[in-house]
Amino acid sequence: MLPWKNLAFLSFYFIADIGLRGKLAGNAHCHLLLIRYNLFPDRKRRLIHPEFPDGTDLKLDVVYHPLSGAFSYMNLLVVLGPTASGKTHLAVQAARQLNGEIISADSRQVYRGLDIGSGKDLDEYGTTPYHLIDVVDPGCGFSLFDFTRAFGQAFSEVCGRRHLPILAGGTGLYLDAVLRGYELVAVDENRSLRQELEALSLDALRKRLRALRPEQHNTSDLNDRSRLLRAIEIAEGEQQADARPLAMPQLTPLVFGLRWPREVLRQRITKRLRERLDHGLVEEVANLHAAGITWETLDYYGLEYRFVARHLQGQLNRNDLFQKLNSAIHQFAKRQETWFRRMERQGVTIHWLDGEVDPVSELLAACQELKG
Repeated sequence: MLPWKNLAFLSFYFIADIGLRGKLAGNAHCHLLLIRYNLFPDRKRRLIHPEFPDGTDLKLDVVYHPLSGAFSYMNLLVVLGPTASGKTHLAVQAARQLNGEIISADSRQVYRGLDIGSGKDLDEYGTTPYHLIDVVDPGCGFSLFDFTRAFGQAFSEVCGRRHLPILAGGTGLYLDAVLRGYELVAVDENRSLRQELEALSLDALRKRLRALRPEQHNTSDLNDRSRLLRAIEIAEGEQQADARPLAMPQLTPLVFGLRWPREVLRQRITKRLRERLDHGLVEEVANLHAAGITWETLDYYGLEYRFVARHLQGQLNRNDLFQKLNSAIHQFAKRQETWFRRMERQGVTIHWLDGEVDPVSELLAACQELKG
């Protein structure tokens, strides 16, 4: 039994003044009211509607959902899991059954041309609408702030069509930012600060960032000078008095995770890597470099691009490429699982599905139970 029975639902067409401030006062047209009984007692009650992205305070303990009554227990379905666990397949099947649209939570799939190495698998989507895939060119920056803002826009658009948003992916930082509501601010480039930081060593930059952010979320920022500079710039900017956090929609998420026995997941990773190498991964990376993407930038785009770039530079032969890359992806999957456990410890409820059984049926059955 899933722990969602502390919600009671009313579904009716409603025209009345329920004390909403602003545009809605006096003529609120609400198709569904969700009465909340301390599910999120620490959060302000906010109106959820794409027309009001910043939220509108409620005098009643009521939240309006822009979804049909079938999904009154949630306004966001989340599918997460380690690499090669089958997230895309599960999300697509769920979208087809639940009238959903997929919002990708993958830090590499936002880039055009990073197709095989990032595992876009666009053929699997068919006619299922998707978002945050192929939105920027390689070489352009796409920060956590950029993702969070784009997620909010996509979420509002999907809700506006009265479809179910389905957030699917394995980039833990993206998922955590959405589900735990990171407060992010827009920070412009600070030339004077960059000049000051330019003379500092990598170790000194790390210490400065640690002082600004003792609980730094993204450890990869600590290993790259340009990312360190930008992280310090953002951290400094966040401390400015006029810094305003990005406004995000109020979420009522239902989170599912795909889980496989360790040895089975290892086999799936190895099999998928062989397929990607056989279907043009090396050629994809070579074409990206020929189009002007530097080796350093390719290294930043993750394991597949990093190791294939080294192979193309003559640092690894074909056999070493496969063996070292395969081992690195296995380690990466372990780090993803560690991140998801951390999310659970910090309050995110993840309902785990057995990948070996029938995760699609299990997810749909859980949704039906909640709809109940």
